[in-house]
Amino acid sequence: MSQFAINLLFVGASFALYIGIAIWARAGSTKEFYVAGGGVHPITNGMATAADWMSAASFISMAGLLASGGYANSSFLMGWTGGYVLLALLLAPYLRKFGKFTVPDFIGDRFYSNTARNIAVVCLIVASVTYVIGQMTGAGVAFSRFLEIPSAAGIWIAAAIVFLYAVFGGMKGITYTQVAQYVVLIIAYTIPAVFIALQLTGNPIPMFGMFSTHTESGMPLLAKLSEVLVELGFQDYAADVSNKLNMTLFTLSLMFGTAGLPHVIIRFFTVPKVADARWSAGWALVFIAILYLTAPAVASMARLNLITTVYPDAAGQVENYEEALANPLAYEDRPDWVRTWEDTGLLTFTDKNNDGRIQFYNDANPDFAETAAERGWEGNELSVNNDILVLANPEIANLPPWVIGLVAAGGIAAALSTAAGLLLAISSAISHDLIKKTIKPDISEKGEVMAARFSMAAAILLATYLGLNPPGFAAQTVALAFGIAAASIFPALMMGIFSIKMNDKGAIAGMLVGLISTLLYIFTYLGWLFIPGTNMLPNTPDNWLFGISPLSFGAVGAMLNFGTAFAVAKVTAAPPAEIQELVESVRYPKGAGGAVDH
Repeated sequence: MSQFAINLLFVGASFALYIGIAIWARAGSTKEFYVAGGGVHPITNGMATAADWMSAASFISMAGLLASGGYANSSFLMGWTGGYVLLALLLAPYLRKFGKFTVPDFIGDRFYSNTARNIAVVCLIVASVTYVIGQMTGAGVAFSRFLEIPSAAGIWIAAAIVFLYAVFGGMKGITYTQVAQYVVLIIAYTIPAVFIALQLTGNPIPMFGMFSTHTESGMPLLAKLSEVLVELGFQDYAADVSNKLNMTLFTLSLMFGTAGLPHVIIRFFTVPKVADARWSAGWALVFIAILYLTAPAVASMARLNLITTVYPDAAGQVENYEEALANPLAYEDRPDWVRTWEDTGLLTFTDKNNDGRIQFYNDANPDFAETAAERGWEGNELSVNNDILVLANPEIANLPPWVIGLVAAGGIAAALSTAAGLLLAISSAISHDLIKKTIKPDISEKGEVMAARFSMAAAILLATYLGLNPPGFAAQTVALAFGIAAASIFPALMMGIFSIKMNDKGAIAGMLVGLISTLLYIFTYLGWLFIPGTNMLPNTPDNWLFGISPLSFGAVGAMLNFGTAFAVAKVTAAPPAEIQELVESVRYPKGAGGAVDH
């Protein structure tokens, strides 16, 4: 059986499973559409939460980021993981007890203000749509490679599948689909990692293999990787960062932003009671940890595999790197995986010195220019998109064809699971918080479900259009999504739970200051609405305020939000007594409000 047929079998079987589950678990009421009826088992919900949490960014991109940047990019791992811990410990149980299953609903009722509710709706939609674009794009990348179709066609297929099981199934269908998707994606991620760890170190546990001895060279694997990277002009894999303030703020921005994103918060309303919300948060952390502990190992091994593919003589114990690197891989002898990924455009080769061989090194390092010239190199000739490393790993390591098909299904499952959760958050905000709570309070339950389905379908079409016509600033918009959530939603949630004296005026002022300051700072360096040439200052470290990158400003925006909110609340009227009593009662473990409070 051909590799294409195997890929088609794995992906097709997973799609049939997802659609079958959606038909079986079709939502018939608002409670089933929004919170799956509120009767999901904590372990089941933990697995679904993990799938919702681990998006295409976790499955496809995170290992690529760690592989390319080493310790410097560990902020992504620490930020996303820390954000989940914040959410699980400080937000989810209390929000579940409050009884409002959407973030704008909690903010609107806690701060007794439709203005606060509507500001939260805007922030939620912008952040969630941005995230959905990334999931659709990730699915398109996976489809284009493994089903040998154009990326645009892959995005349309992904949109159709999400439409079928998310629009009709609602949270009920999404929950059980995400359980299946978690099983698919975690098997797809860990099996190749086990194979590769065995090949490189003889240790079947990837996270231990990363700290084991590299079999071919007899050196510790990370030491071998760092050694060969330095010889090619790259930074030492474990090298420290010079701007620790920026790294700290970026990590905090990711933490606050992740804790404030709404699609996971909704999941804690699908369980019967508050205690179940705590248990499901704990189980989700276990399920997430399996992938997040494996990712650094996958990253380091993939980077070493890539380099030793280009420089085969550098794989073993090396006495003289000048000789080991003098005979790189001939382009005509490139392995099949290079040829197939070249077809996607995510891996490209340009023979700059016309020697027919692949020179892969860091030509942006000025200190390495003389060494490169002595070797006859005239520039880096191999461009590798970070997002392909996990998907290409089985091929790089010559693993069986069925593993490649499994990874294809896993990458697509990761993208679709998070896309569905985000789309539900968007549709809930529009149908429940905007239409029912603001525009048409007398809307029937049937009408609300219909509005939710229409808004979800519209969001799918918007995300598909933007995925097909990417704005060209994916990294910036993702950072903006986290920045908006960190600077506006997260502080409002924290103050709403833990500050009895926080009133409506303080919360509104805080959200506006956090949101506007973050947008202004990002647009100052990246251009107004990211339009090229409209930035007021060059986006370089010497122009950043106190060395703070625009991508890290979300944490500063959150601090401004907190400070403004408390200052305004101090000089304005305290919340009504019933609101203060409600906030006080939320922090007691017994009892819970209904998951749906219409």
